[in-house]
Amino acid sequence: MALALELVPRSKKRVIREMMQFYLYDFTYYLNIELNDKGRFPEYPGLDEFWSYPGRKFPFLIYSGSYIAGFALVDRYIDSSESDYYMTEFFILHKYRRAGVGRWAAEELFNRYPGRWKVTQVHNNTAAQAFWRRVIGEYTANRYEEILHPEHGGPSQYFTSFRQN
Repeated sequence: MALALELVPRSKKRVIREMMQFYLYDFTYYLNIELNDKGRFPEYPGLDEFWSYPGRKFPFLIYSGSYIAGFALVDRYIDSSESDYYMTEFFILHKYRRAGVGRWAAEELFNRYPGRWKVTQVHNNTAAQAFWRRVIGEYTANRYEEILHPEHGGPSQYFTSFRQN
């Protein structure tokens, strides 16, 4: 199955907004997120900014063949001593997990945006931690640094990506 990334135009931002409901549902296992009285999760804060700051915020859909398999939100930091890029959110639908789709999308993003990266996971999402340690470890030949957040305890991986062919 062919895999692809699409930088999402403003006209399709509703797709990510709707998919965010599935993402937040997954996070109810790790964080205290509640449905509102209409049966929806709260709006993701700052989502509209991904279409207001071109060159600084990048919303992507991830495809497996002609089907949407997930999304990624990437921030480009300006004048940051910590990193150039931050994997703000990354989501793969369950049916595409453990099939190489997430690994491919992550590596494609790292290659597309060469520079210093930061990827963070919540402290109790051990599946995400294992995924990112494996993907980043293999991508960098284990040349990355991991730092635990002093208050929340969640790990962040720091590494440098290079455009690879």
